[in-house]
Amino acid sequence: MGKLKLTEKCGIFGVIGAGFEAARLVHPGLWALQHRGQESSGIASSDGKKIYLHKGMGLVSHVFEENDLRKLKGFLAIGHNRYSTSGDSIGLHAQPILEKITAGLSLALAHNGNLPSIKRLEDFLKKKKISTKDLNDSEMITKAIAVYMKEGLSIDEAVKEAYPLFSGVFCLLLMDKSKIVAVRDSFGIRPLCFGKLNGGFVVASETCALDIIGAKFIREVKPGEMIVIDSKGLKSVQIEKGNQKLDVFEYVYFARPDSVILGKSVDQVRQNLGKELAKEVNIKADIVVPVPDSAIPAAIGFSRQSGIPFEMGLIKNRYIHRTFISPEKHTRGKIVQLKLNPVRQALQGKKIIVVDDSIVRGTTSKKIIKMVRDAGAKEVHLLVSSPPVKFPDFYGIDTPNQKDLIAAIESTEQIRKELGVDSLHFLSYQGLIRAIGLPEDRLCTALFNGNYPVDIGERAKEVDFSIA
Repeated sequence: MGKLKLTEKCGIFGVIGAGFEAARLVHPGLWALQHRGQESSGIASSDGKKIYLHKGMGLVSHVFEENDLRKLKGFLAIGHNRYSTSGDSIGLHAQPILEKITAGLSLALAHNGNLPSIKRLEDFLKKKKISTKDLNDSEMITKAIAVYMKEGLSIDEAVKEAYPLFSGVFCLLLMDKSKIVAVRDSFGIRPLCFGKLNGGFVVASETCALDIIGAKFIREVKPGEMIVIDSKGLKSVQIEKGNQKLDVFEYVYFARPDSVILGKSVDQVRQNLGKELAKEVNIKADIVVPVPDSAIPAAIGFSRQSGIPFEMGLIKNRYIHRTFISPEKHTRGKIVQLKLNPVRQALQGKKIIVVDDSIVRGTTSKKIIKMVRDAGAKEVHLLVSSPPVKFPDFYGIDTPNQKDLIAAIESTEQIRKELGVDSLHFLSYQGLIRAIGLPEDRLCTALFNGNYPVDIGERAKEVDFSIA
């Protein structure tokens, strides 16, 4: 069965500071970024003499025990949570990736993003007589940087030399025995920020991960910028001119609501999305019910703007994750019921507005609507706090093929009938931009209109642009 919701590829987190037990700071940072990747987790650390590594399949809580953290010695460390988009979901591709350069020199790398075209990297590695068989994009990036380090360049100099080979979207966090390097692609499609903690520095995918260890946010890593942190402090190098195009779906769904991106509170943006929906749609209903958790702020915003009471009519089981064991045959196909359960007393006999953040295939939405109907709802109106998703992503989100995106092949009325709702409304594109409150040209909106800021190369043949 294909993915029912869009899933983010990865979360990255790193710390460096004199006297730090770095791995013990990275560990809670990865907990805070668990929503960005739930297939594998890992930490690499260094005490200045050696790089230590522990990684495995599963959630942070599954992968690390006290004994594992005890072995991850040192004052600097980087960590990674993975959700696969390039390379299979197997332990072989778990990160950080550790690459031995020489007897006394190694490199560890963590990557958030995706390279839609790996042609430049493949050609470069083949010229250097390095096999690319079974390597994903992150592993090829590591090999390319290692080539330059073997030629005698420092880790940051090697990153700068290899940078033109990376044709796609990337936030990279790298380390050797004494230094951390963070670098972002020139469009800044995935978020990356850094802060200070007790004289040391912290780098994270989102500000919520800085908060969890008490680090003070400094700023975001700029598009096209590399920051280098060692015992002397922090140095910034602008490798390529930046052109900010943050993925709008960070605001809609991916980022945690307690994060701040480009100066905007994610929670406030999501409430704004709901307010804009309420301005665009006039429905008489008894209650507004969110699909938890990501649609809760939008439903709150809709409720406040419309005056229709907010009600938690669907309860989420917080102990079901994407890594759960497939159910026994009599309950197979009831995965949504494992994750959500209706509050019958709240729904029975009511005219209900259900707010969700997006519709991908429509499979999950259909089951949720049936659940609400079976609980005795009189009317069900589905409101979506983003425009229709018509185009696949090539930048680090796990999206289905375009032919599997329901809004790419069906009209809103056809989707309404298929889902079995009394009405269906998507937020307008203009409403989305208003809710975010940033200039449209600073955002990547490819999922909605097919405007891909980073060249998708040979993948363009997979896309029907005529439906924009």
